[in-house]
Amino acid sequence: MPRPRLPLLQAAARTAALVAATAGVLFTAAVPASAAVPTSAAVPTGRYVALGDSYTAGPLIPTQVDLNCLRSNRNYPSLVATSVGSSTFADVSCSGATTEDILYGGSGSVGGALPPQLSAVTSNTALVTVQIGGNDIGFSSIISDCAKASLSSPLGSPCKNIYTAGGTDQLQARVTATAPKVTAVLQAVRQAAPGARIVVLGYPAIVPDTGYGCWPVVPISYQDVPYLRGVAKSLNAMLASTAAANGASYADVYTPSIGRDACKGSGTRWVEGLVPENPAAPFHPNARGEQGMADALLSSLNR
Repeated sequence: MPRPRLPLLQAAARTAALVAATAGVLFTAAVPASAAVPTSAAVPTGRYVALGDSYTAGPLIPTQVDLNCLRSNRNYPSLVATSVGSSTFADVSCSGATTEDILYGGSGSVGGALPPQLSAVTSNTALVTVQIGGNDIGFSSIISDCAKASLSSPLGSPCKNIYTAGGTDQLQARVTATAPKVTAVLQAVRQAAPGARIVVLGYPAIVPDTGYGCWPVVPISYQDVPYLRGVAKSLNAMLASTAAANGASYADVYTPSIGRDACKGSGTRWVEGLVPENPAAPFHPNARGEQGMADALLSSLNR
């Protein structure tokens, strides 16, 4: 079934208005400098296909080259493809994508129908990168629910209370349920491109790796920050183990993002907060973050 591609941006916009009115937070925009991406002969230089969601696509990072998917030409696949001189390059990542969109297709942000991302993977493909799973566990609704709940109890754990009510951690259950979906994607990629190197990327840190965050810049209640950090690490651990179980490698983008979360200054952070100071969608990587993920991917390929 076709689905809209902007649930996170719409939810973030509504939450931004609410939190800004409450906290009076004002920011100015700044464009980050871009560092050089290292090159290596170890990286496959044949056809490269990038599959993924908005963390891959780079919504609102200049320059947007596909408004239907809110895709930037400064996202990490574009940086890597340019750096290694891929013979051909197909970036079919799309904001809002789930594992289902990779396998079966959907619709874009302006309503245009999209084929399965998998259809870009051909038998002669040398490298496939996959960054998926965040929307399968409900990233947009988690951000929206937790941000709204934080207004009633910024020092407490209202979000954790919602998602663990009744004694079951719903978010951990979603992570577990997403593993076979990621497995299906990786097996389909392997069938389509038997000789390709497949790399699964995790997700960078939104909240700090220690401590209790920075409400209201990132409007997550103090006691909810450790809980959501645990969910993010669980998602990344699932992606790493699923990659290993299916003949793919894993690129850890979380570790190099530590100290570059959304609570850090505009010239340091990889991921923006509720009201971005650098061109990017709320709670998404900016150009610096995409550069950092490109570096992590290349480091992974060199191992």
